[in-house]
Amino acid sequence: MRSATALIAAMALVSSIGAATAQKKYDTGASDTEIKIGNIMPYSGPASAYSVIGRTEAAYFRKINDEGGINGRKVNFISYDDSYSPPKTVEQARKLVESDGVLLIFNSLGTPTNTAIHHYMNRKEVPQLFVATGATKWADPKDFPWTMGWQPNYQTEARIYARYILEHKPNAKIAVLYQNDDYGRDYLKGLVDGLGNKAGMIVAKDSYDVSEPTISSHIVNLQASGADVLFTVATPKFAAQTILEVRQLGWDPLFILNNVSASIGAVLKPAGFENAKGIISAAYMKDETDPRWMSEPDSKEWAAFLDKYMPDADRSDAGVAVGYSVARTLVHVLDMCGDNLTRENVMKQAANLKDFDPGLLLPGIKINTSTSDFAPIEQLQMMRFNGKSWELFGPVMNAEASS
Repeated sequence: MRSATALIAAMALVSSIGAATAQKKYDTGASDTEIKIGNIMPYSGPASAYSVIGRTEAAYFRKINDEGGINGRKVNFISYDDSYSPPKTVEQARKLVESDGVLLIFNSLGTPTNTAIHHYMNRKEVPQLFVATGATKWADPKDFPWTMGWQPNYQTEARIYARYILEHKPNAKIAVLYQNDDYGRDYLKGLVDGLGNKAGMIVAKDSYDVSEPTISSHIVNLQASGADVLFTVATPKFAAQTILEVRQLGWDPLFILNNVSASIGAVLKPAGFENAKGIISAAYMKDETDPRWMSEPDSKEWAAFLDKYMPDADRSDAGVAVGYSVARTLVHVLDMCGDNLTRENVMKQAANLKDFDPGLLLPGIKINTSTSDFAPIEQLQMMRFNGKSWELFGPVMNAEASS
């Protein structure tokens, strides 16, 4: 009897262990103890101002690990420099996927750089998740089911600016400065589409290459067009140059600056606050230099994180807030995965976010996704720089520029 009882107990133990083991599913890059996350950032080169996003993410994952990890698994965050060069991005992506064996590539930065690995990531069926670019192409689950954006897309943002121009300056002459790649052209298309049959208001367009040391000649050309509105689509280095050049020329157009270069610390401060006064942009995140937000619970939590993990961070640099919030979004997705850490389940959970708030988003803006909607954040609010901080105005708007 004792032998039979012992045998039954042993069989039950083996069965329970087997059932527990069976419940856990892993792909390359995940185990009982670790989750490998790949990342590609321009730590050098013309877009290096954005590198603070990667540094913030690394700091946030250190915090997560100090607190026990994600469902007991520590994050191994492997981040490489691509200098904002698409060929280098391809090299780093292959290294992450084929040599380092990451579960996914997270928040790699740049439209031209992510474009270079778009097909590769989907062919390999490795998540290219929450890419750090607002190009419209990242929200295409039918043709690219392994790629998902995070921030509002560029065409949505540009259509909102078009609506503003049509309402407030209906006889405007518009000049557009844009980066000569998919990033710049996406914004330009959104503006043209938003203006509709009034697209003839655009009297001048000029593009620059990221290899150029300065864009002074482009600004001179655009001023000569007689335009009284300037829409600037640039990365931080060139956005700061544009602001300074416009003011030095004595040109005083209605100045609209795209969101990804609206950082106070990375763009407006280098250009000079007085020079930046009056610039219009759009936001989906709080300006953490604005006293109104500092007493909010999410802002306090962000500040406490920085005090401990990034005490030297420039809190006026919008990239610090972005890196924090997008990292929190990924942690939430991986937590939802539980013990099923397959690449397929990562994408399944990423496409199942319902009114998720990662912190620091403007009131009224939440993250929502579905199997047919790979655009997590789809709303923005207009804002104007007053010489010290951004002042919000108007309603929160979506792609149709309606509340």
